[in-house]
Amino acid sequence: MLSPLIALLERYMPLEPAERQALQELANQPRRFPAGADLVLEGDRPKEARLLLSGQAFRHKTLADGRRQIMSFHVPGELLDVQGLFMTMDHSVCALTPCEAAVIPHPKLVAMFEAHPRLALAFWRMNLVEGAVFREWMLGIGRRDAYARVAHLFCEVLIRLRAAGLSDGARAAFPVTQQHLSDALGLSAVHTNRVLQQLRGQGLLSFSGGELVVMDWAGLQAAGEFDPAYLHLSEAN
Repeated sequence: MLSPLIALLERYMPLEPAERQALQELANQPRRFPAGADLVLEGDRPKEARLLLSGQAFRHKTLADGRRQIMSFHVPGELLDVQGLFMTMDHSVCALTPCEAAVIPHPKLVAMFEAHPRLALAFWRMNLVEGAVFREWMLGIGRRDAYARVAHLFCEVLIRLRAAGLSDGARAAFPVTQQHLSDALGLSAVHTNRVLQQLRGQGLLSFSGGELVVMDWAGLQAAGEFDPAYLHLSEAN
């Protein structure tokens, strides 16, 4: 059941058969969440971790007046609330599509780390990569113009969906609305729509009905100033 997590961790280090078995024994019965449902709520102090098995989700914080900042999108294999092991959750995670999530009791997770220290290192590396993604998003919102921000986000999403086996190379399901994009990129909906029209008009991509199709990968990379090194997709040693 936890094969998406195993595939992700093996990007960072080869796993032994006993380590794969320990991962497979982690989860209880998975839970299903409809699109728009909260998988994690700000202010919670969870007693279990949620691992995304299928579907897509996003991490966000919302101000008192309802303005929302999306801070990352998530694909299968990623833990959504590992912070809850040590602290109260300071943000929420919402299902972008219908999702299935494995539920891992914290005591089982800690016991696995104690029995298999290399797995603790692999999880640590996974969280360091998440930090690298946050830093790249901060750079984009702070210093890239709107055109580069939108192009960069689509490049990142396509690369991560490819790595998760959810893309045939140039085409992937990414059912966000323009409001999701605006909330992720710190742009108005009008500005986001203008940039999407520009990228379409230049023949770089098509984005409609929740499907992303990249027609000119090199052109989209150049538009977004995109270098995938921060994703650390080939780190196994």
